[in-house]
Amino acid sequence: MSPGRPVSGEHGPALVVRRPGEVVLEERCVPAPGPGEVLVRPQVVGLCGTDLEIVDGTIDPAYTHYPLVLGHEWSGTLAADGQAPADGEAAADGDLPPGSLVVAEGIVPCGHCPHCRAGQTNLCLTYDELGFTRDGAAAAFVTVQRSLVHPLAPGVGAEDAALAEPASVVYRALAGAGIAPGWRALVVGDGTVALLAVRLLALWSPAETVMLGRREGQAALAARAGAARFETDGRAAGTGYDLVIEAAGSTDAVLSALAAARRGGTVVLIGLPPHGATAAVPVDDVVNNDLIIRGSFSYTSAAWSEVVTLLNAGLLELGFLVTHRFPLTEWQAALDTLRGQASPRGKVMLTIGSA
Repeated sequence: MSPGRPVSGEHGPALVVRRPGEVVLEERCVPAPGPGEVLVRPQVVGLCGTDLEIVDGTIDPAYTHYPLVLGHEWSGTLAADGQAPADGEAAADGDLPPGSLVVAEGIVPCGHCPHCRAGQTNLCLTYDELGFTRDGAAAAFVTVQRSLVHPLAPGVGAEDAALAEPASVVYRALAGAGIAPGWRALVVGDGTVALLAVRLLALWSPAETVMLGRREGQAALAARAGAARFETDGRAAGTGYDLVIEAAGSTDAVLSALAAARRGGTVVLIGLPPHGATAAVPVDDVVNNDLIIRGSFSYTSAAWSEVVTLLNAGLLELGFLVTHRFPLTEWQAALDTLRGQASPRGKVMLTIGSA
């Protein structure tokens, strides 16, 4: 038996949303990886506001199916390969040994629609994603497509790796914004995505990055992420920014972002307000100020690969964002923490297993 390979009949816990408002920790049998799939033992799973929307049933129904195992931000160790050689046989080139630390893209692209062929895997015509339409990683085991798996270099921590998913969302948004070195940037929001935006903006060498948040207690995390200033008053944050990133996920934040950009500036919307939310946008100001407004949905395979490359090269350290850790059995406390307003609060992590 290869190290780390599951035993037939093995089972383990899974955090399941049976239907909106009903969350349970239940025992499930280990899924068998099929051809082209791998079985992974998750180590850590991050929770975010979207998980709360899934629990509450407020997410756009086009993007989730119930019942569902939560967990779209995660890392884990390889347990078995659906096409792995039998014991004693040679492994094919590129095969990863059991126990390797890996991450896996959550979006499962079809690979043949016009968007996929153009590299826009985030816009695949067949929407399918771990933790949304198929079971996620808040469980003892998860199966994923082998083609979506990325190995991590020695020295990359499991928590850093688990943040590859939200970091890829941010990286894709920034990479498409046409940022020039020396720009002044404002990030609206003070949660994990906003903090990641501050950290990743450094890759484009801005002259200054300011964070406009709501919770004074987030100031230290903002400084660690690289913010030159942290403000809770829009007047103190000021205006005239070359680039404004909206990462709070509220309609008020969108209006604040539009008002803070300079004439000819760029506003990137990453935050996702509740389904159906609308904002009274001053259209004349948008036109008169010649603003570029870019919405950015999720990540592409290319963005994910770039983030993993940065992690493996030691150029991106993200684990400082983790402020709360809970074992899987304390999932309710983790969700309660995520709902609360206490700060400092960065990423809330569930610990599933260990290396």
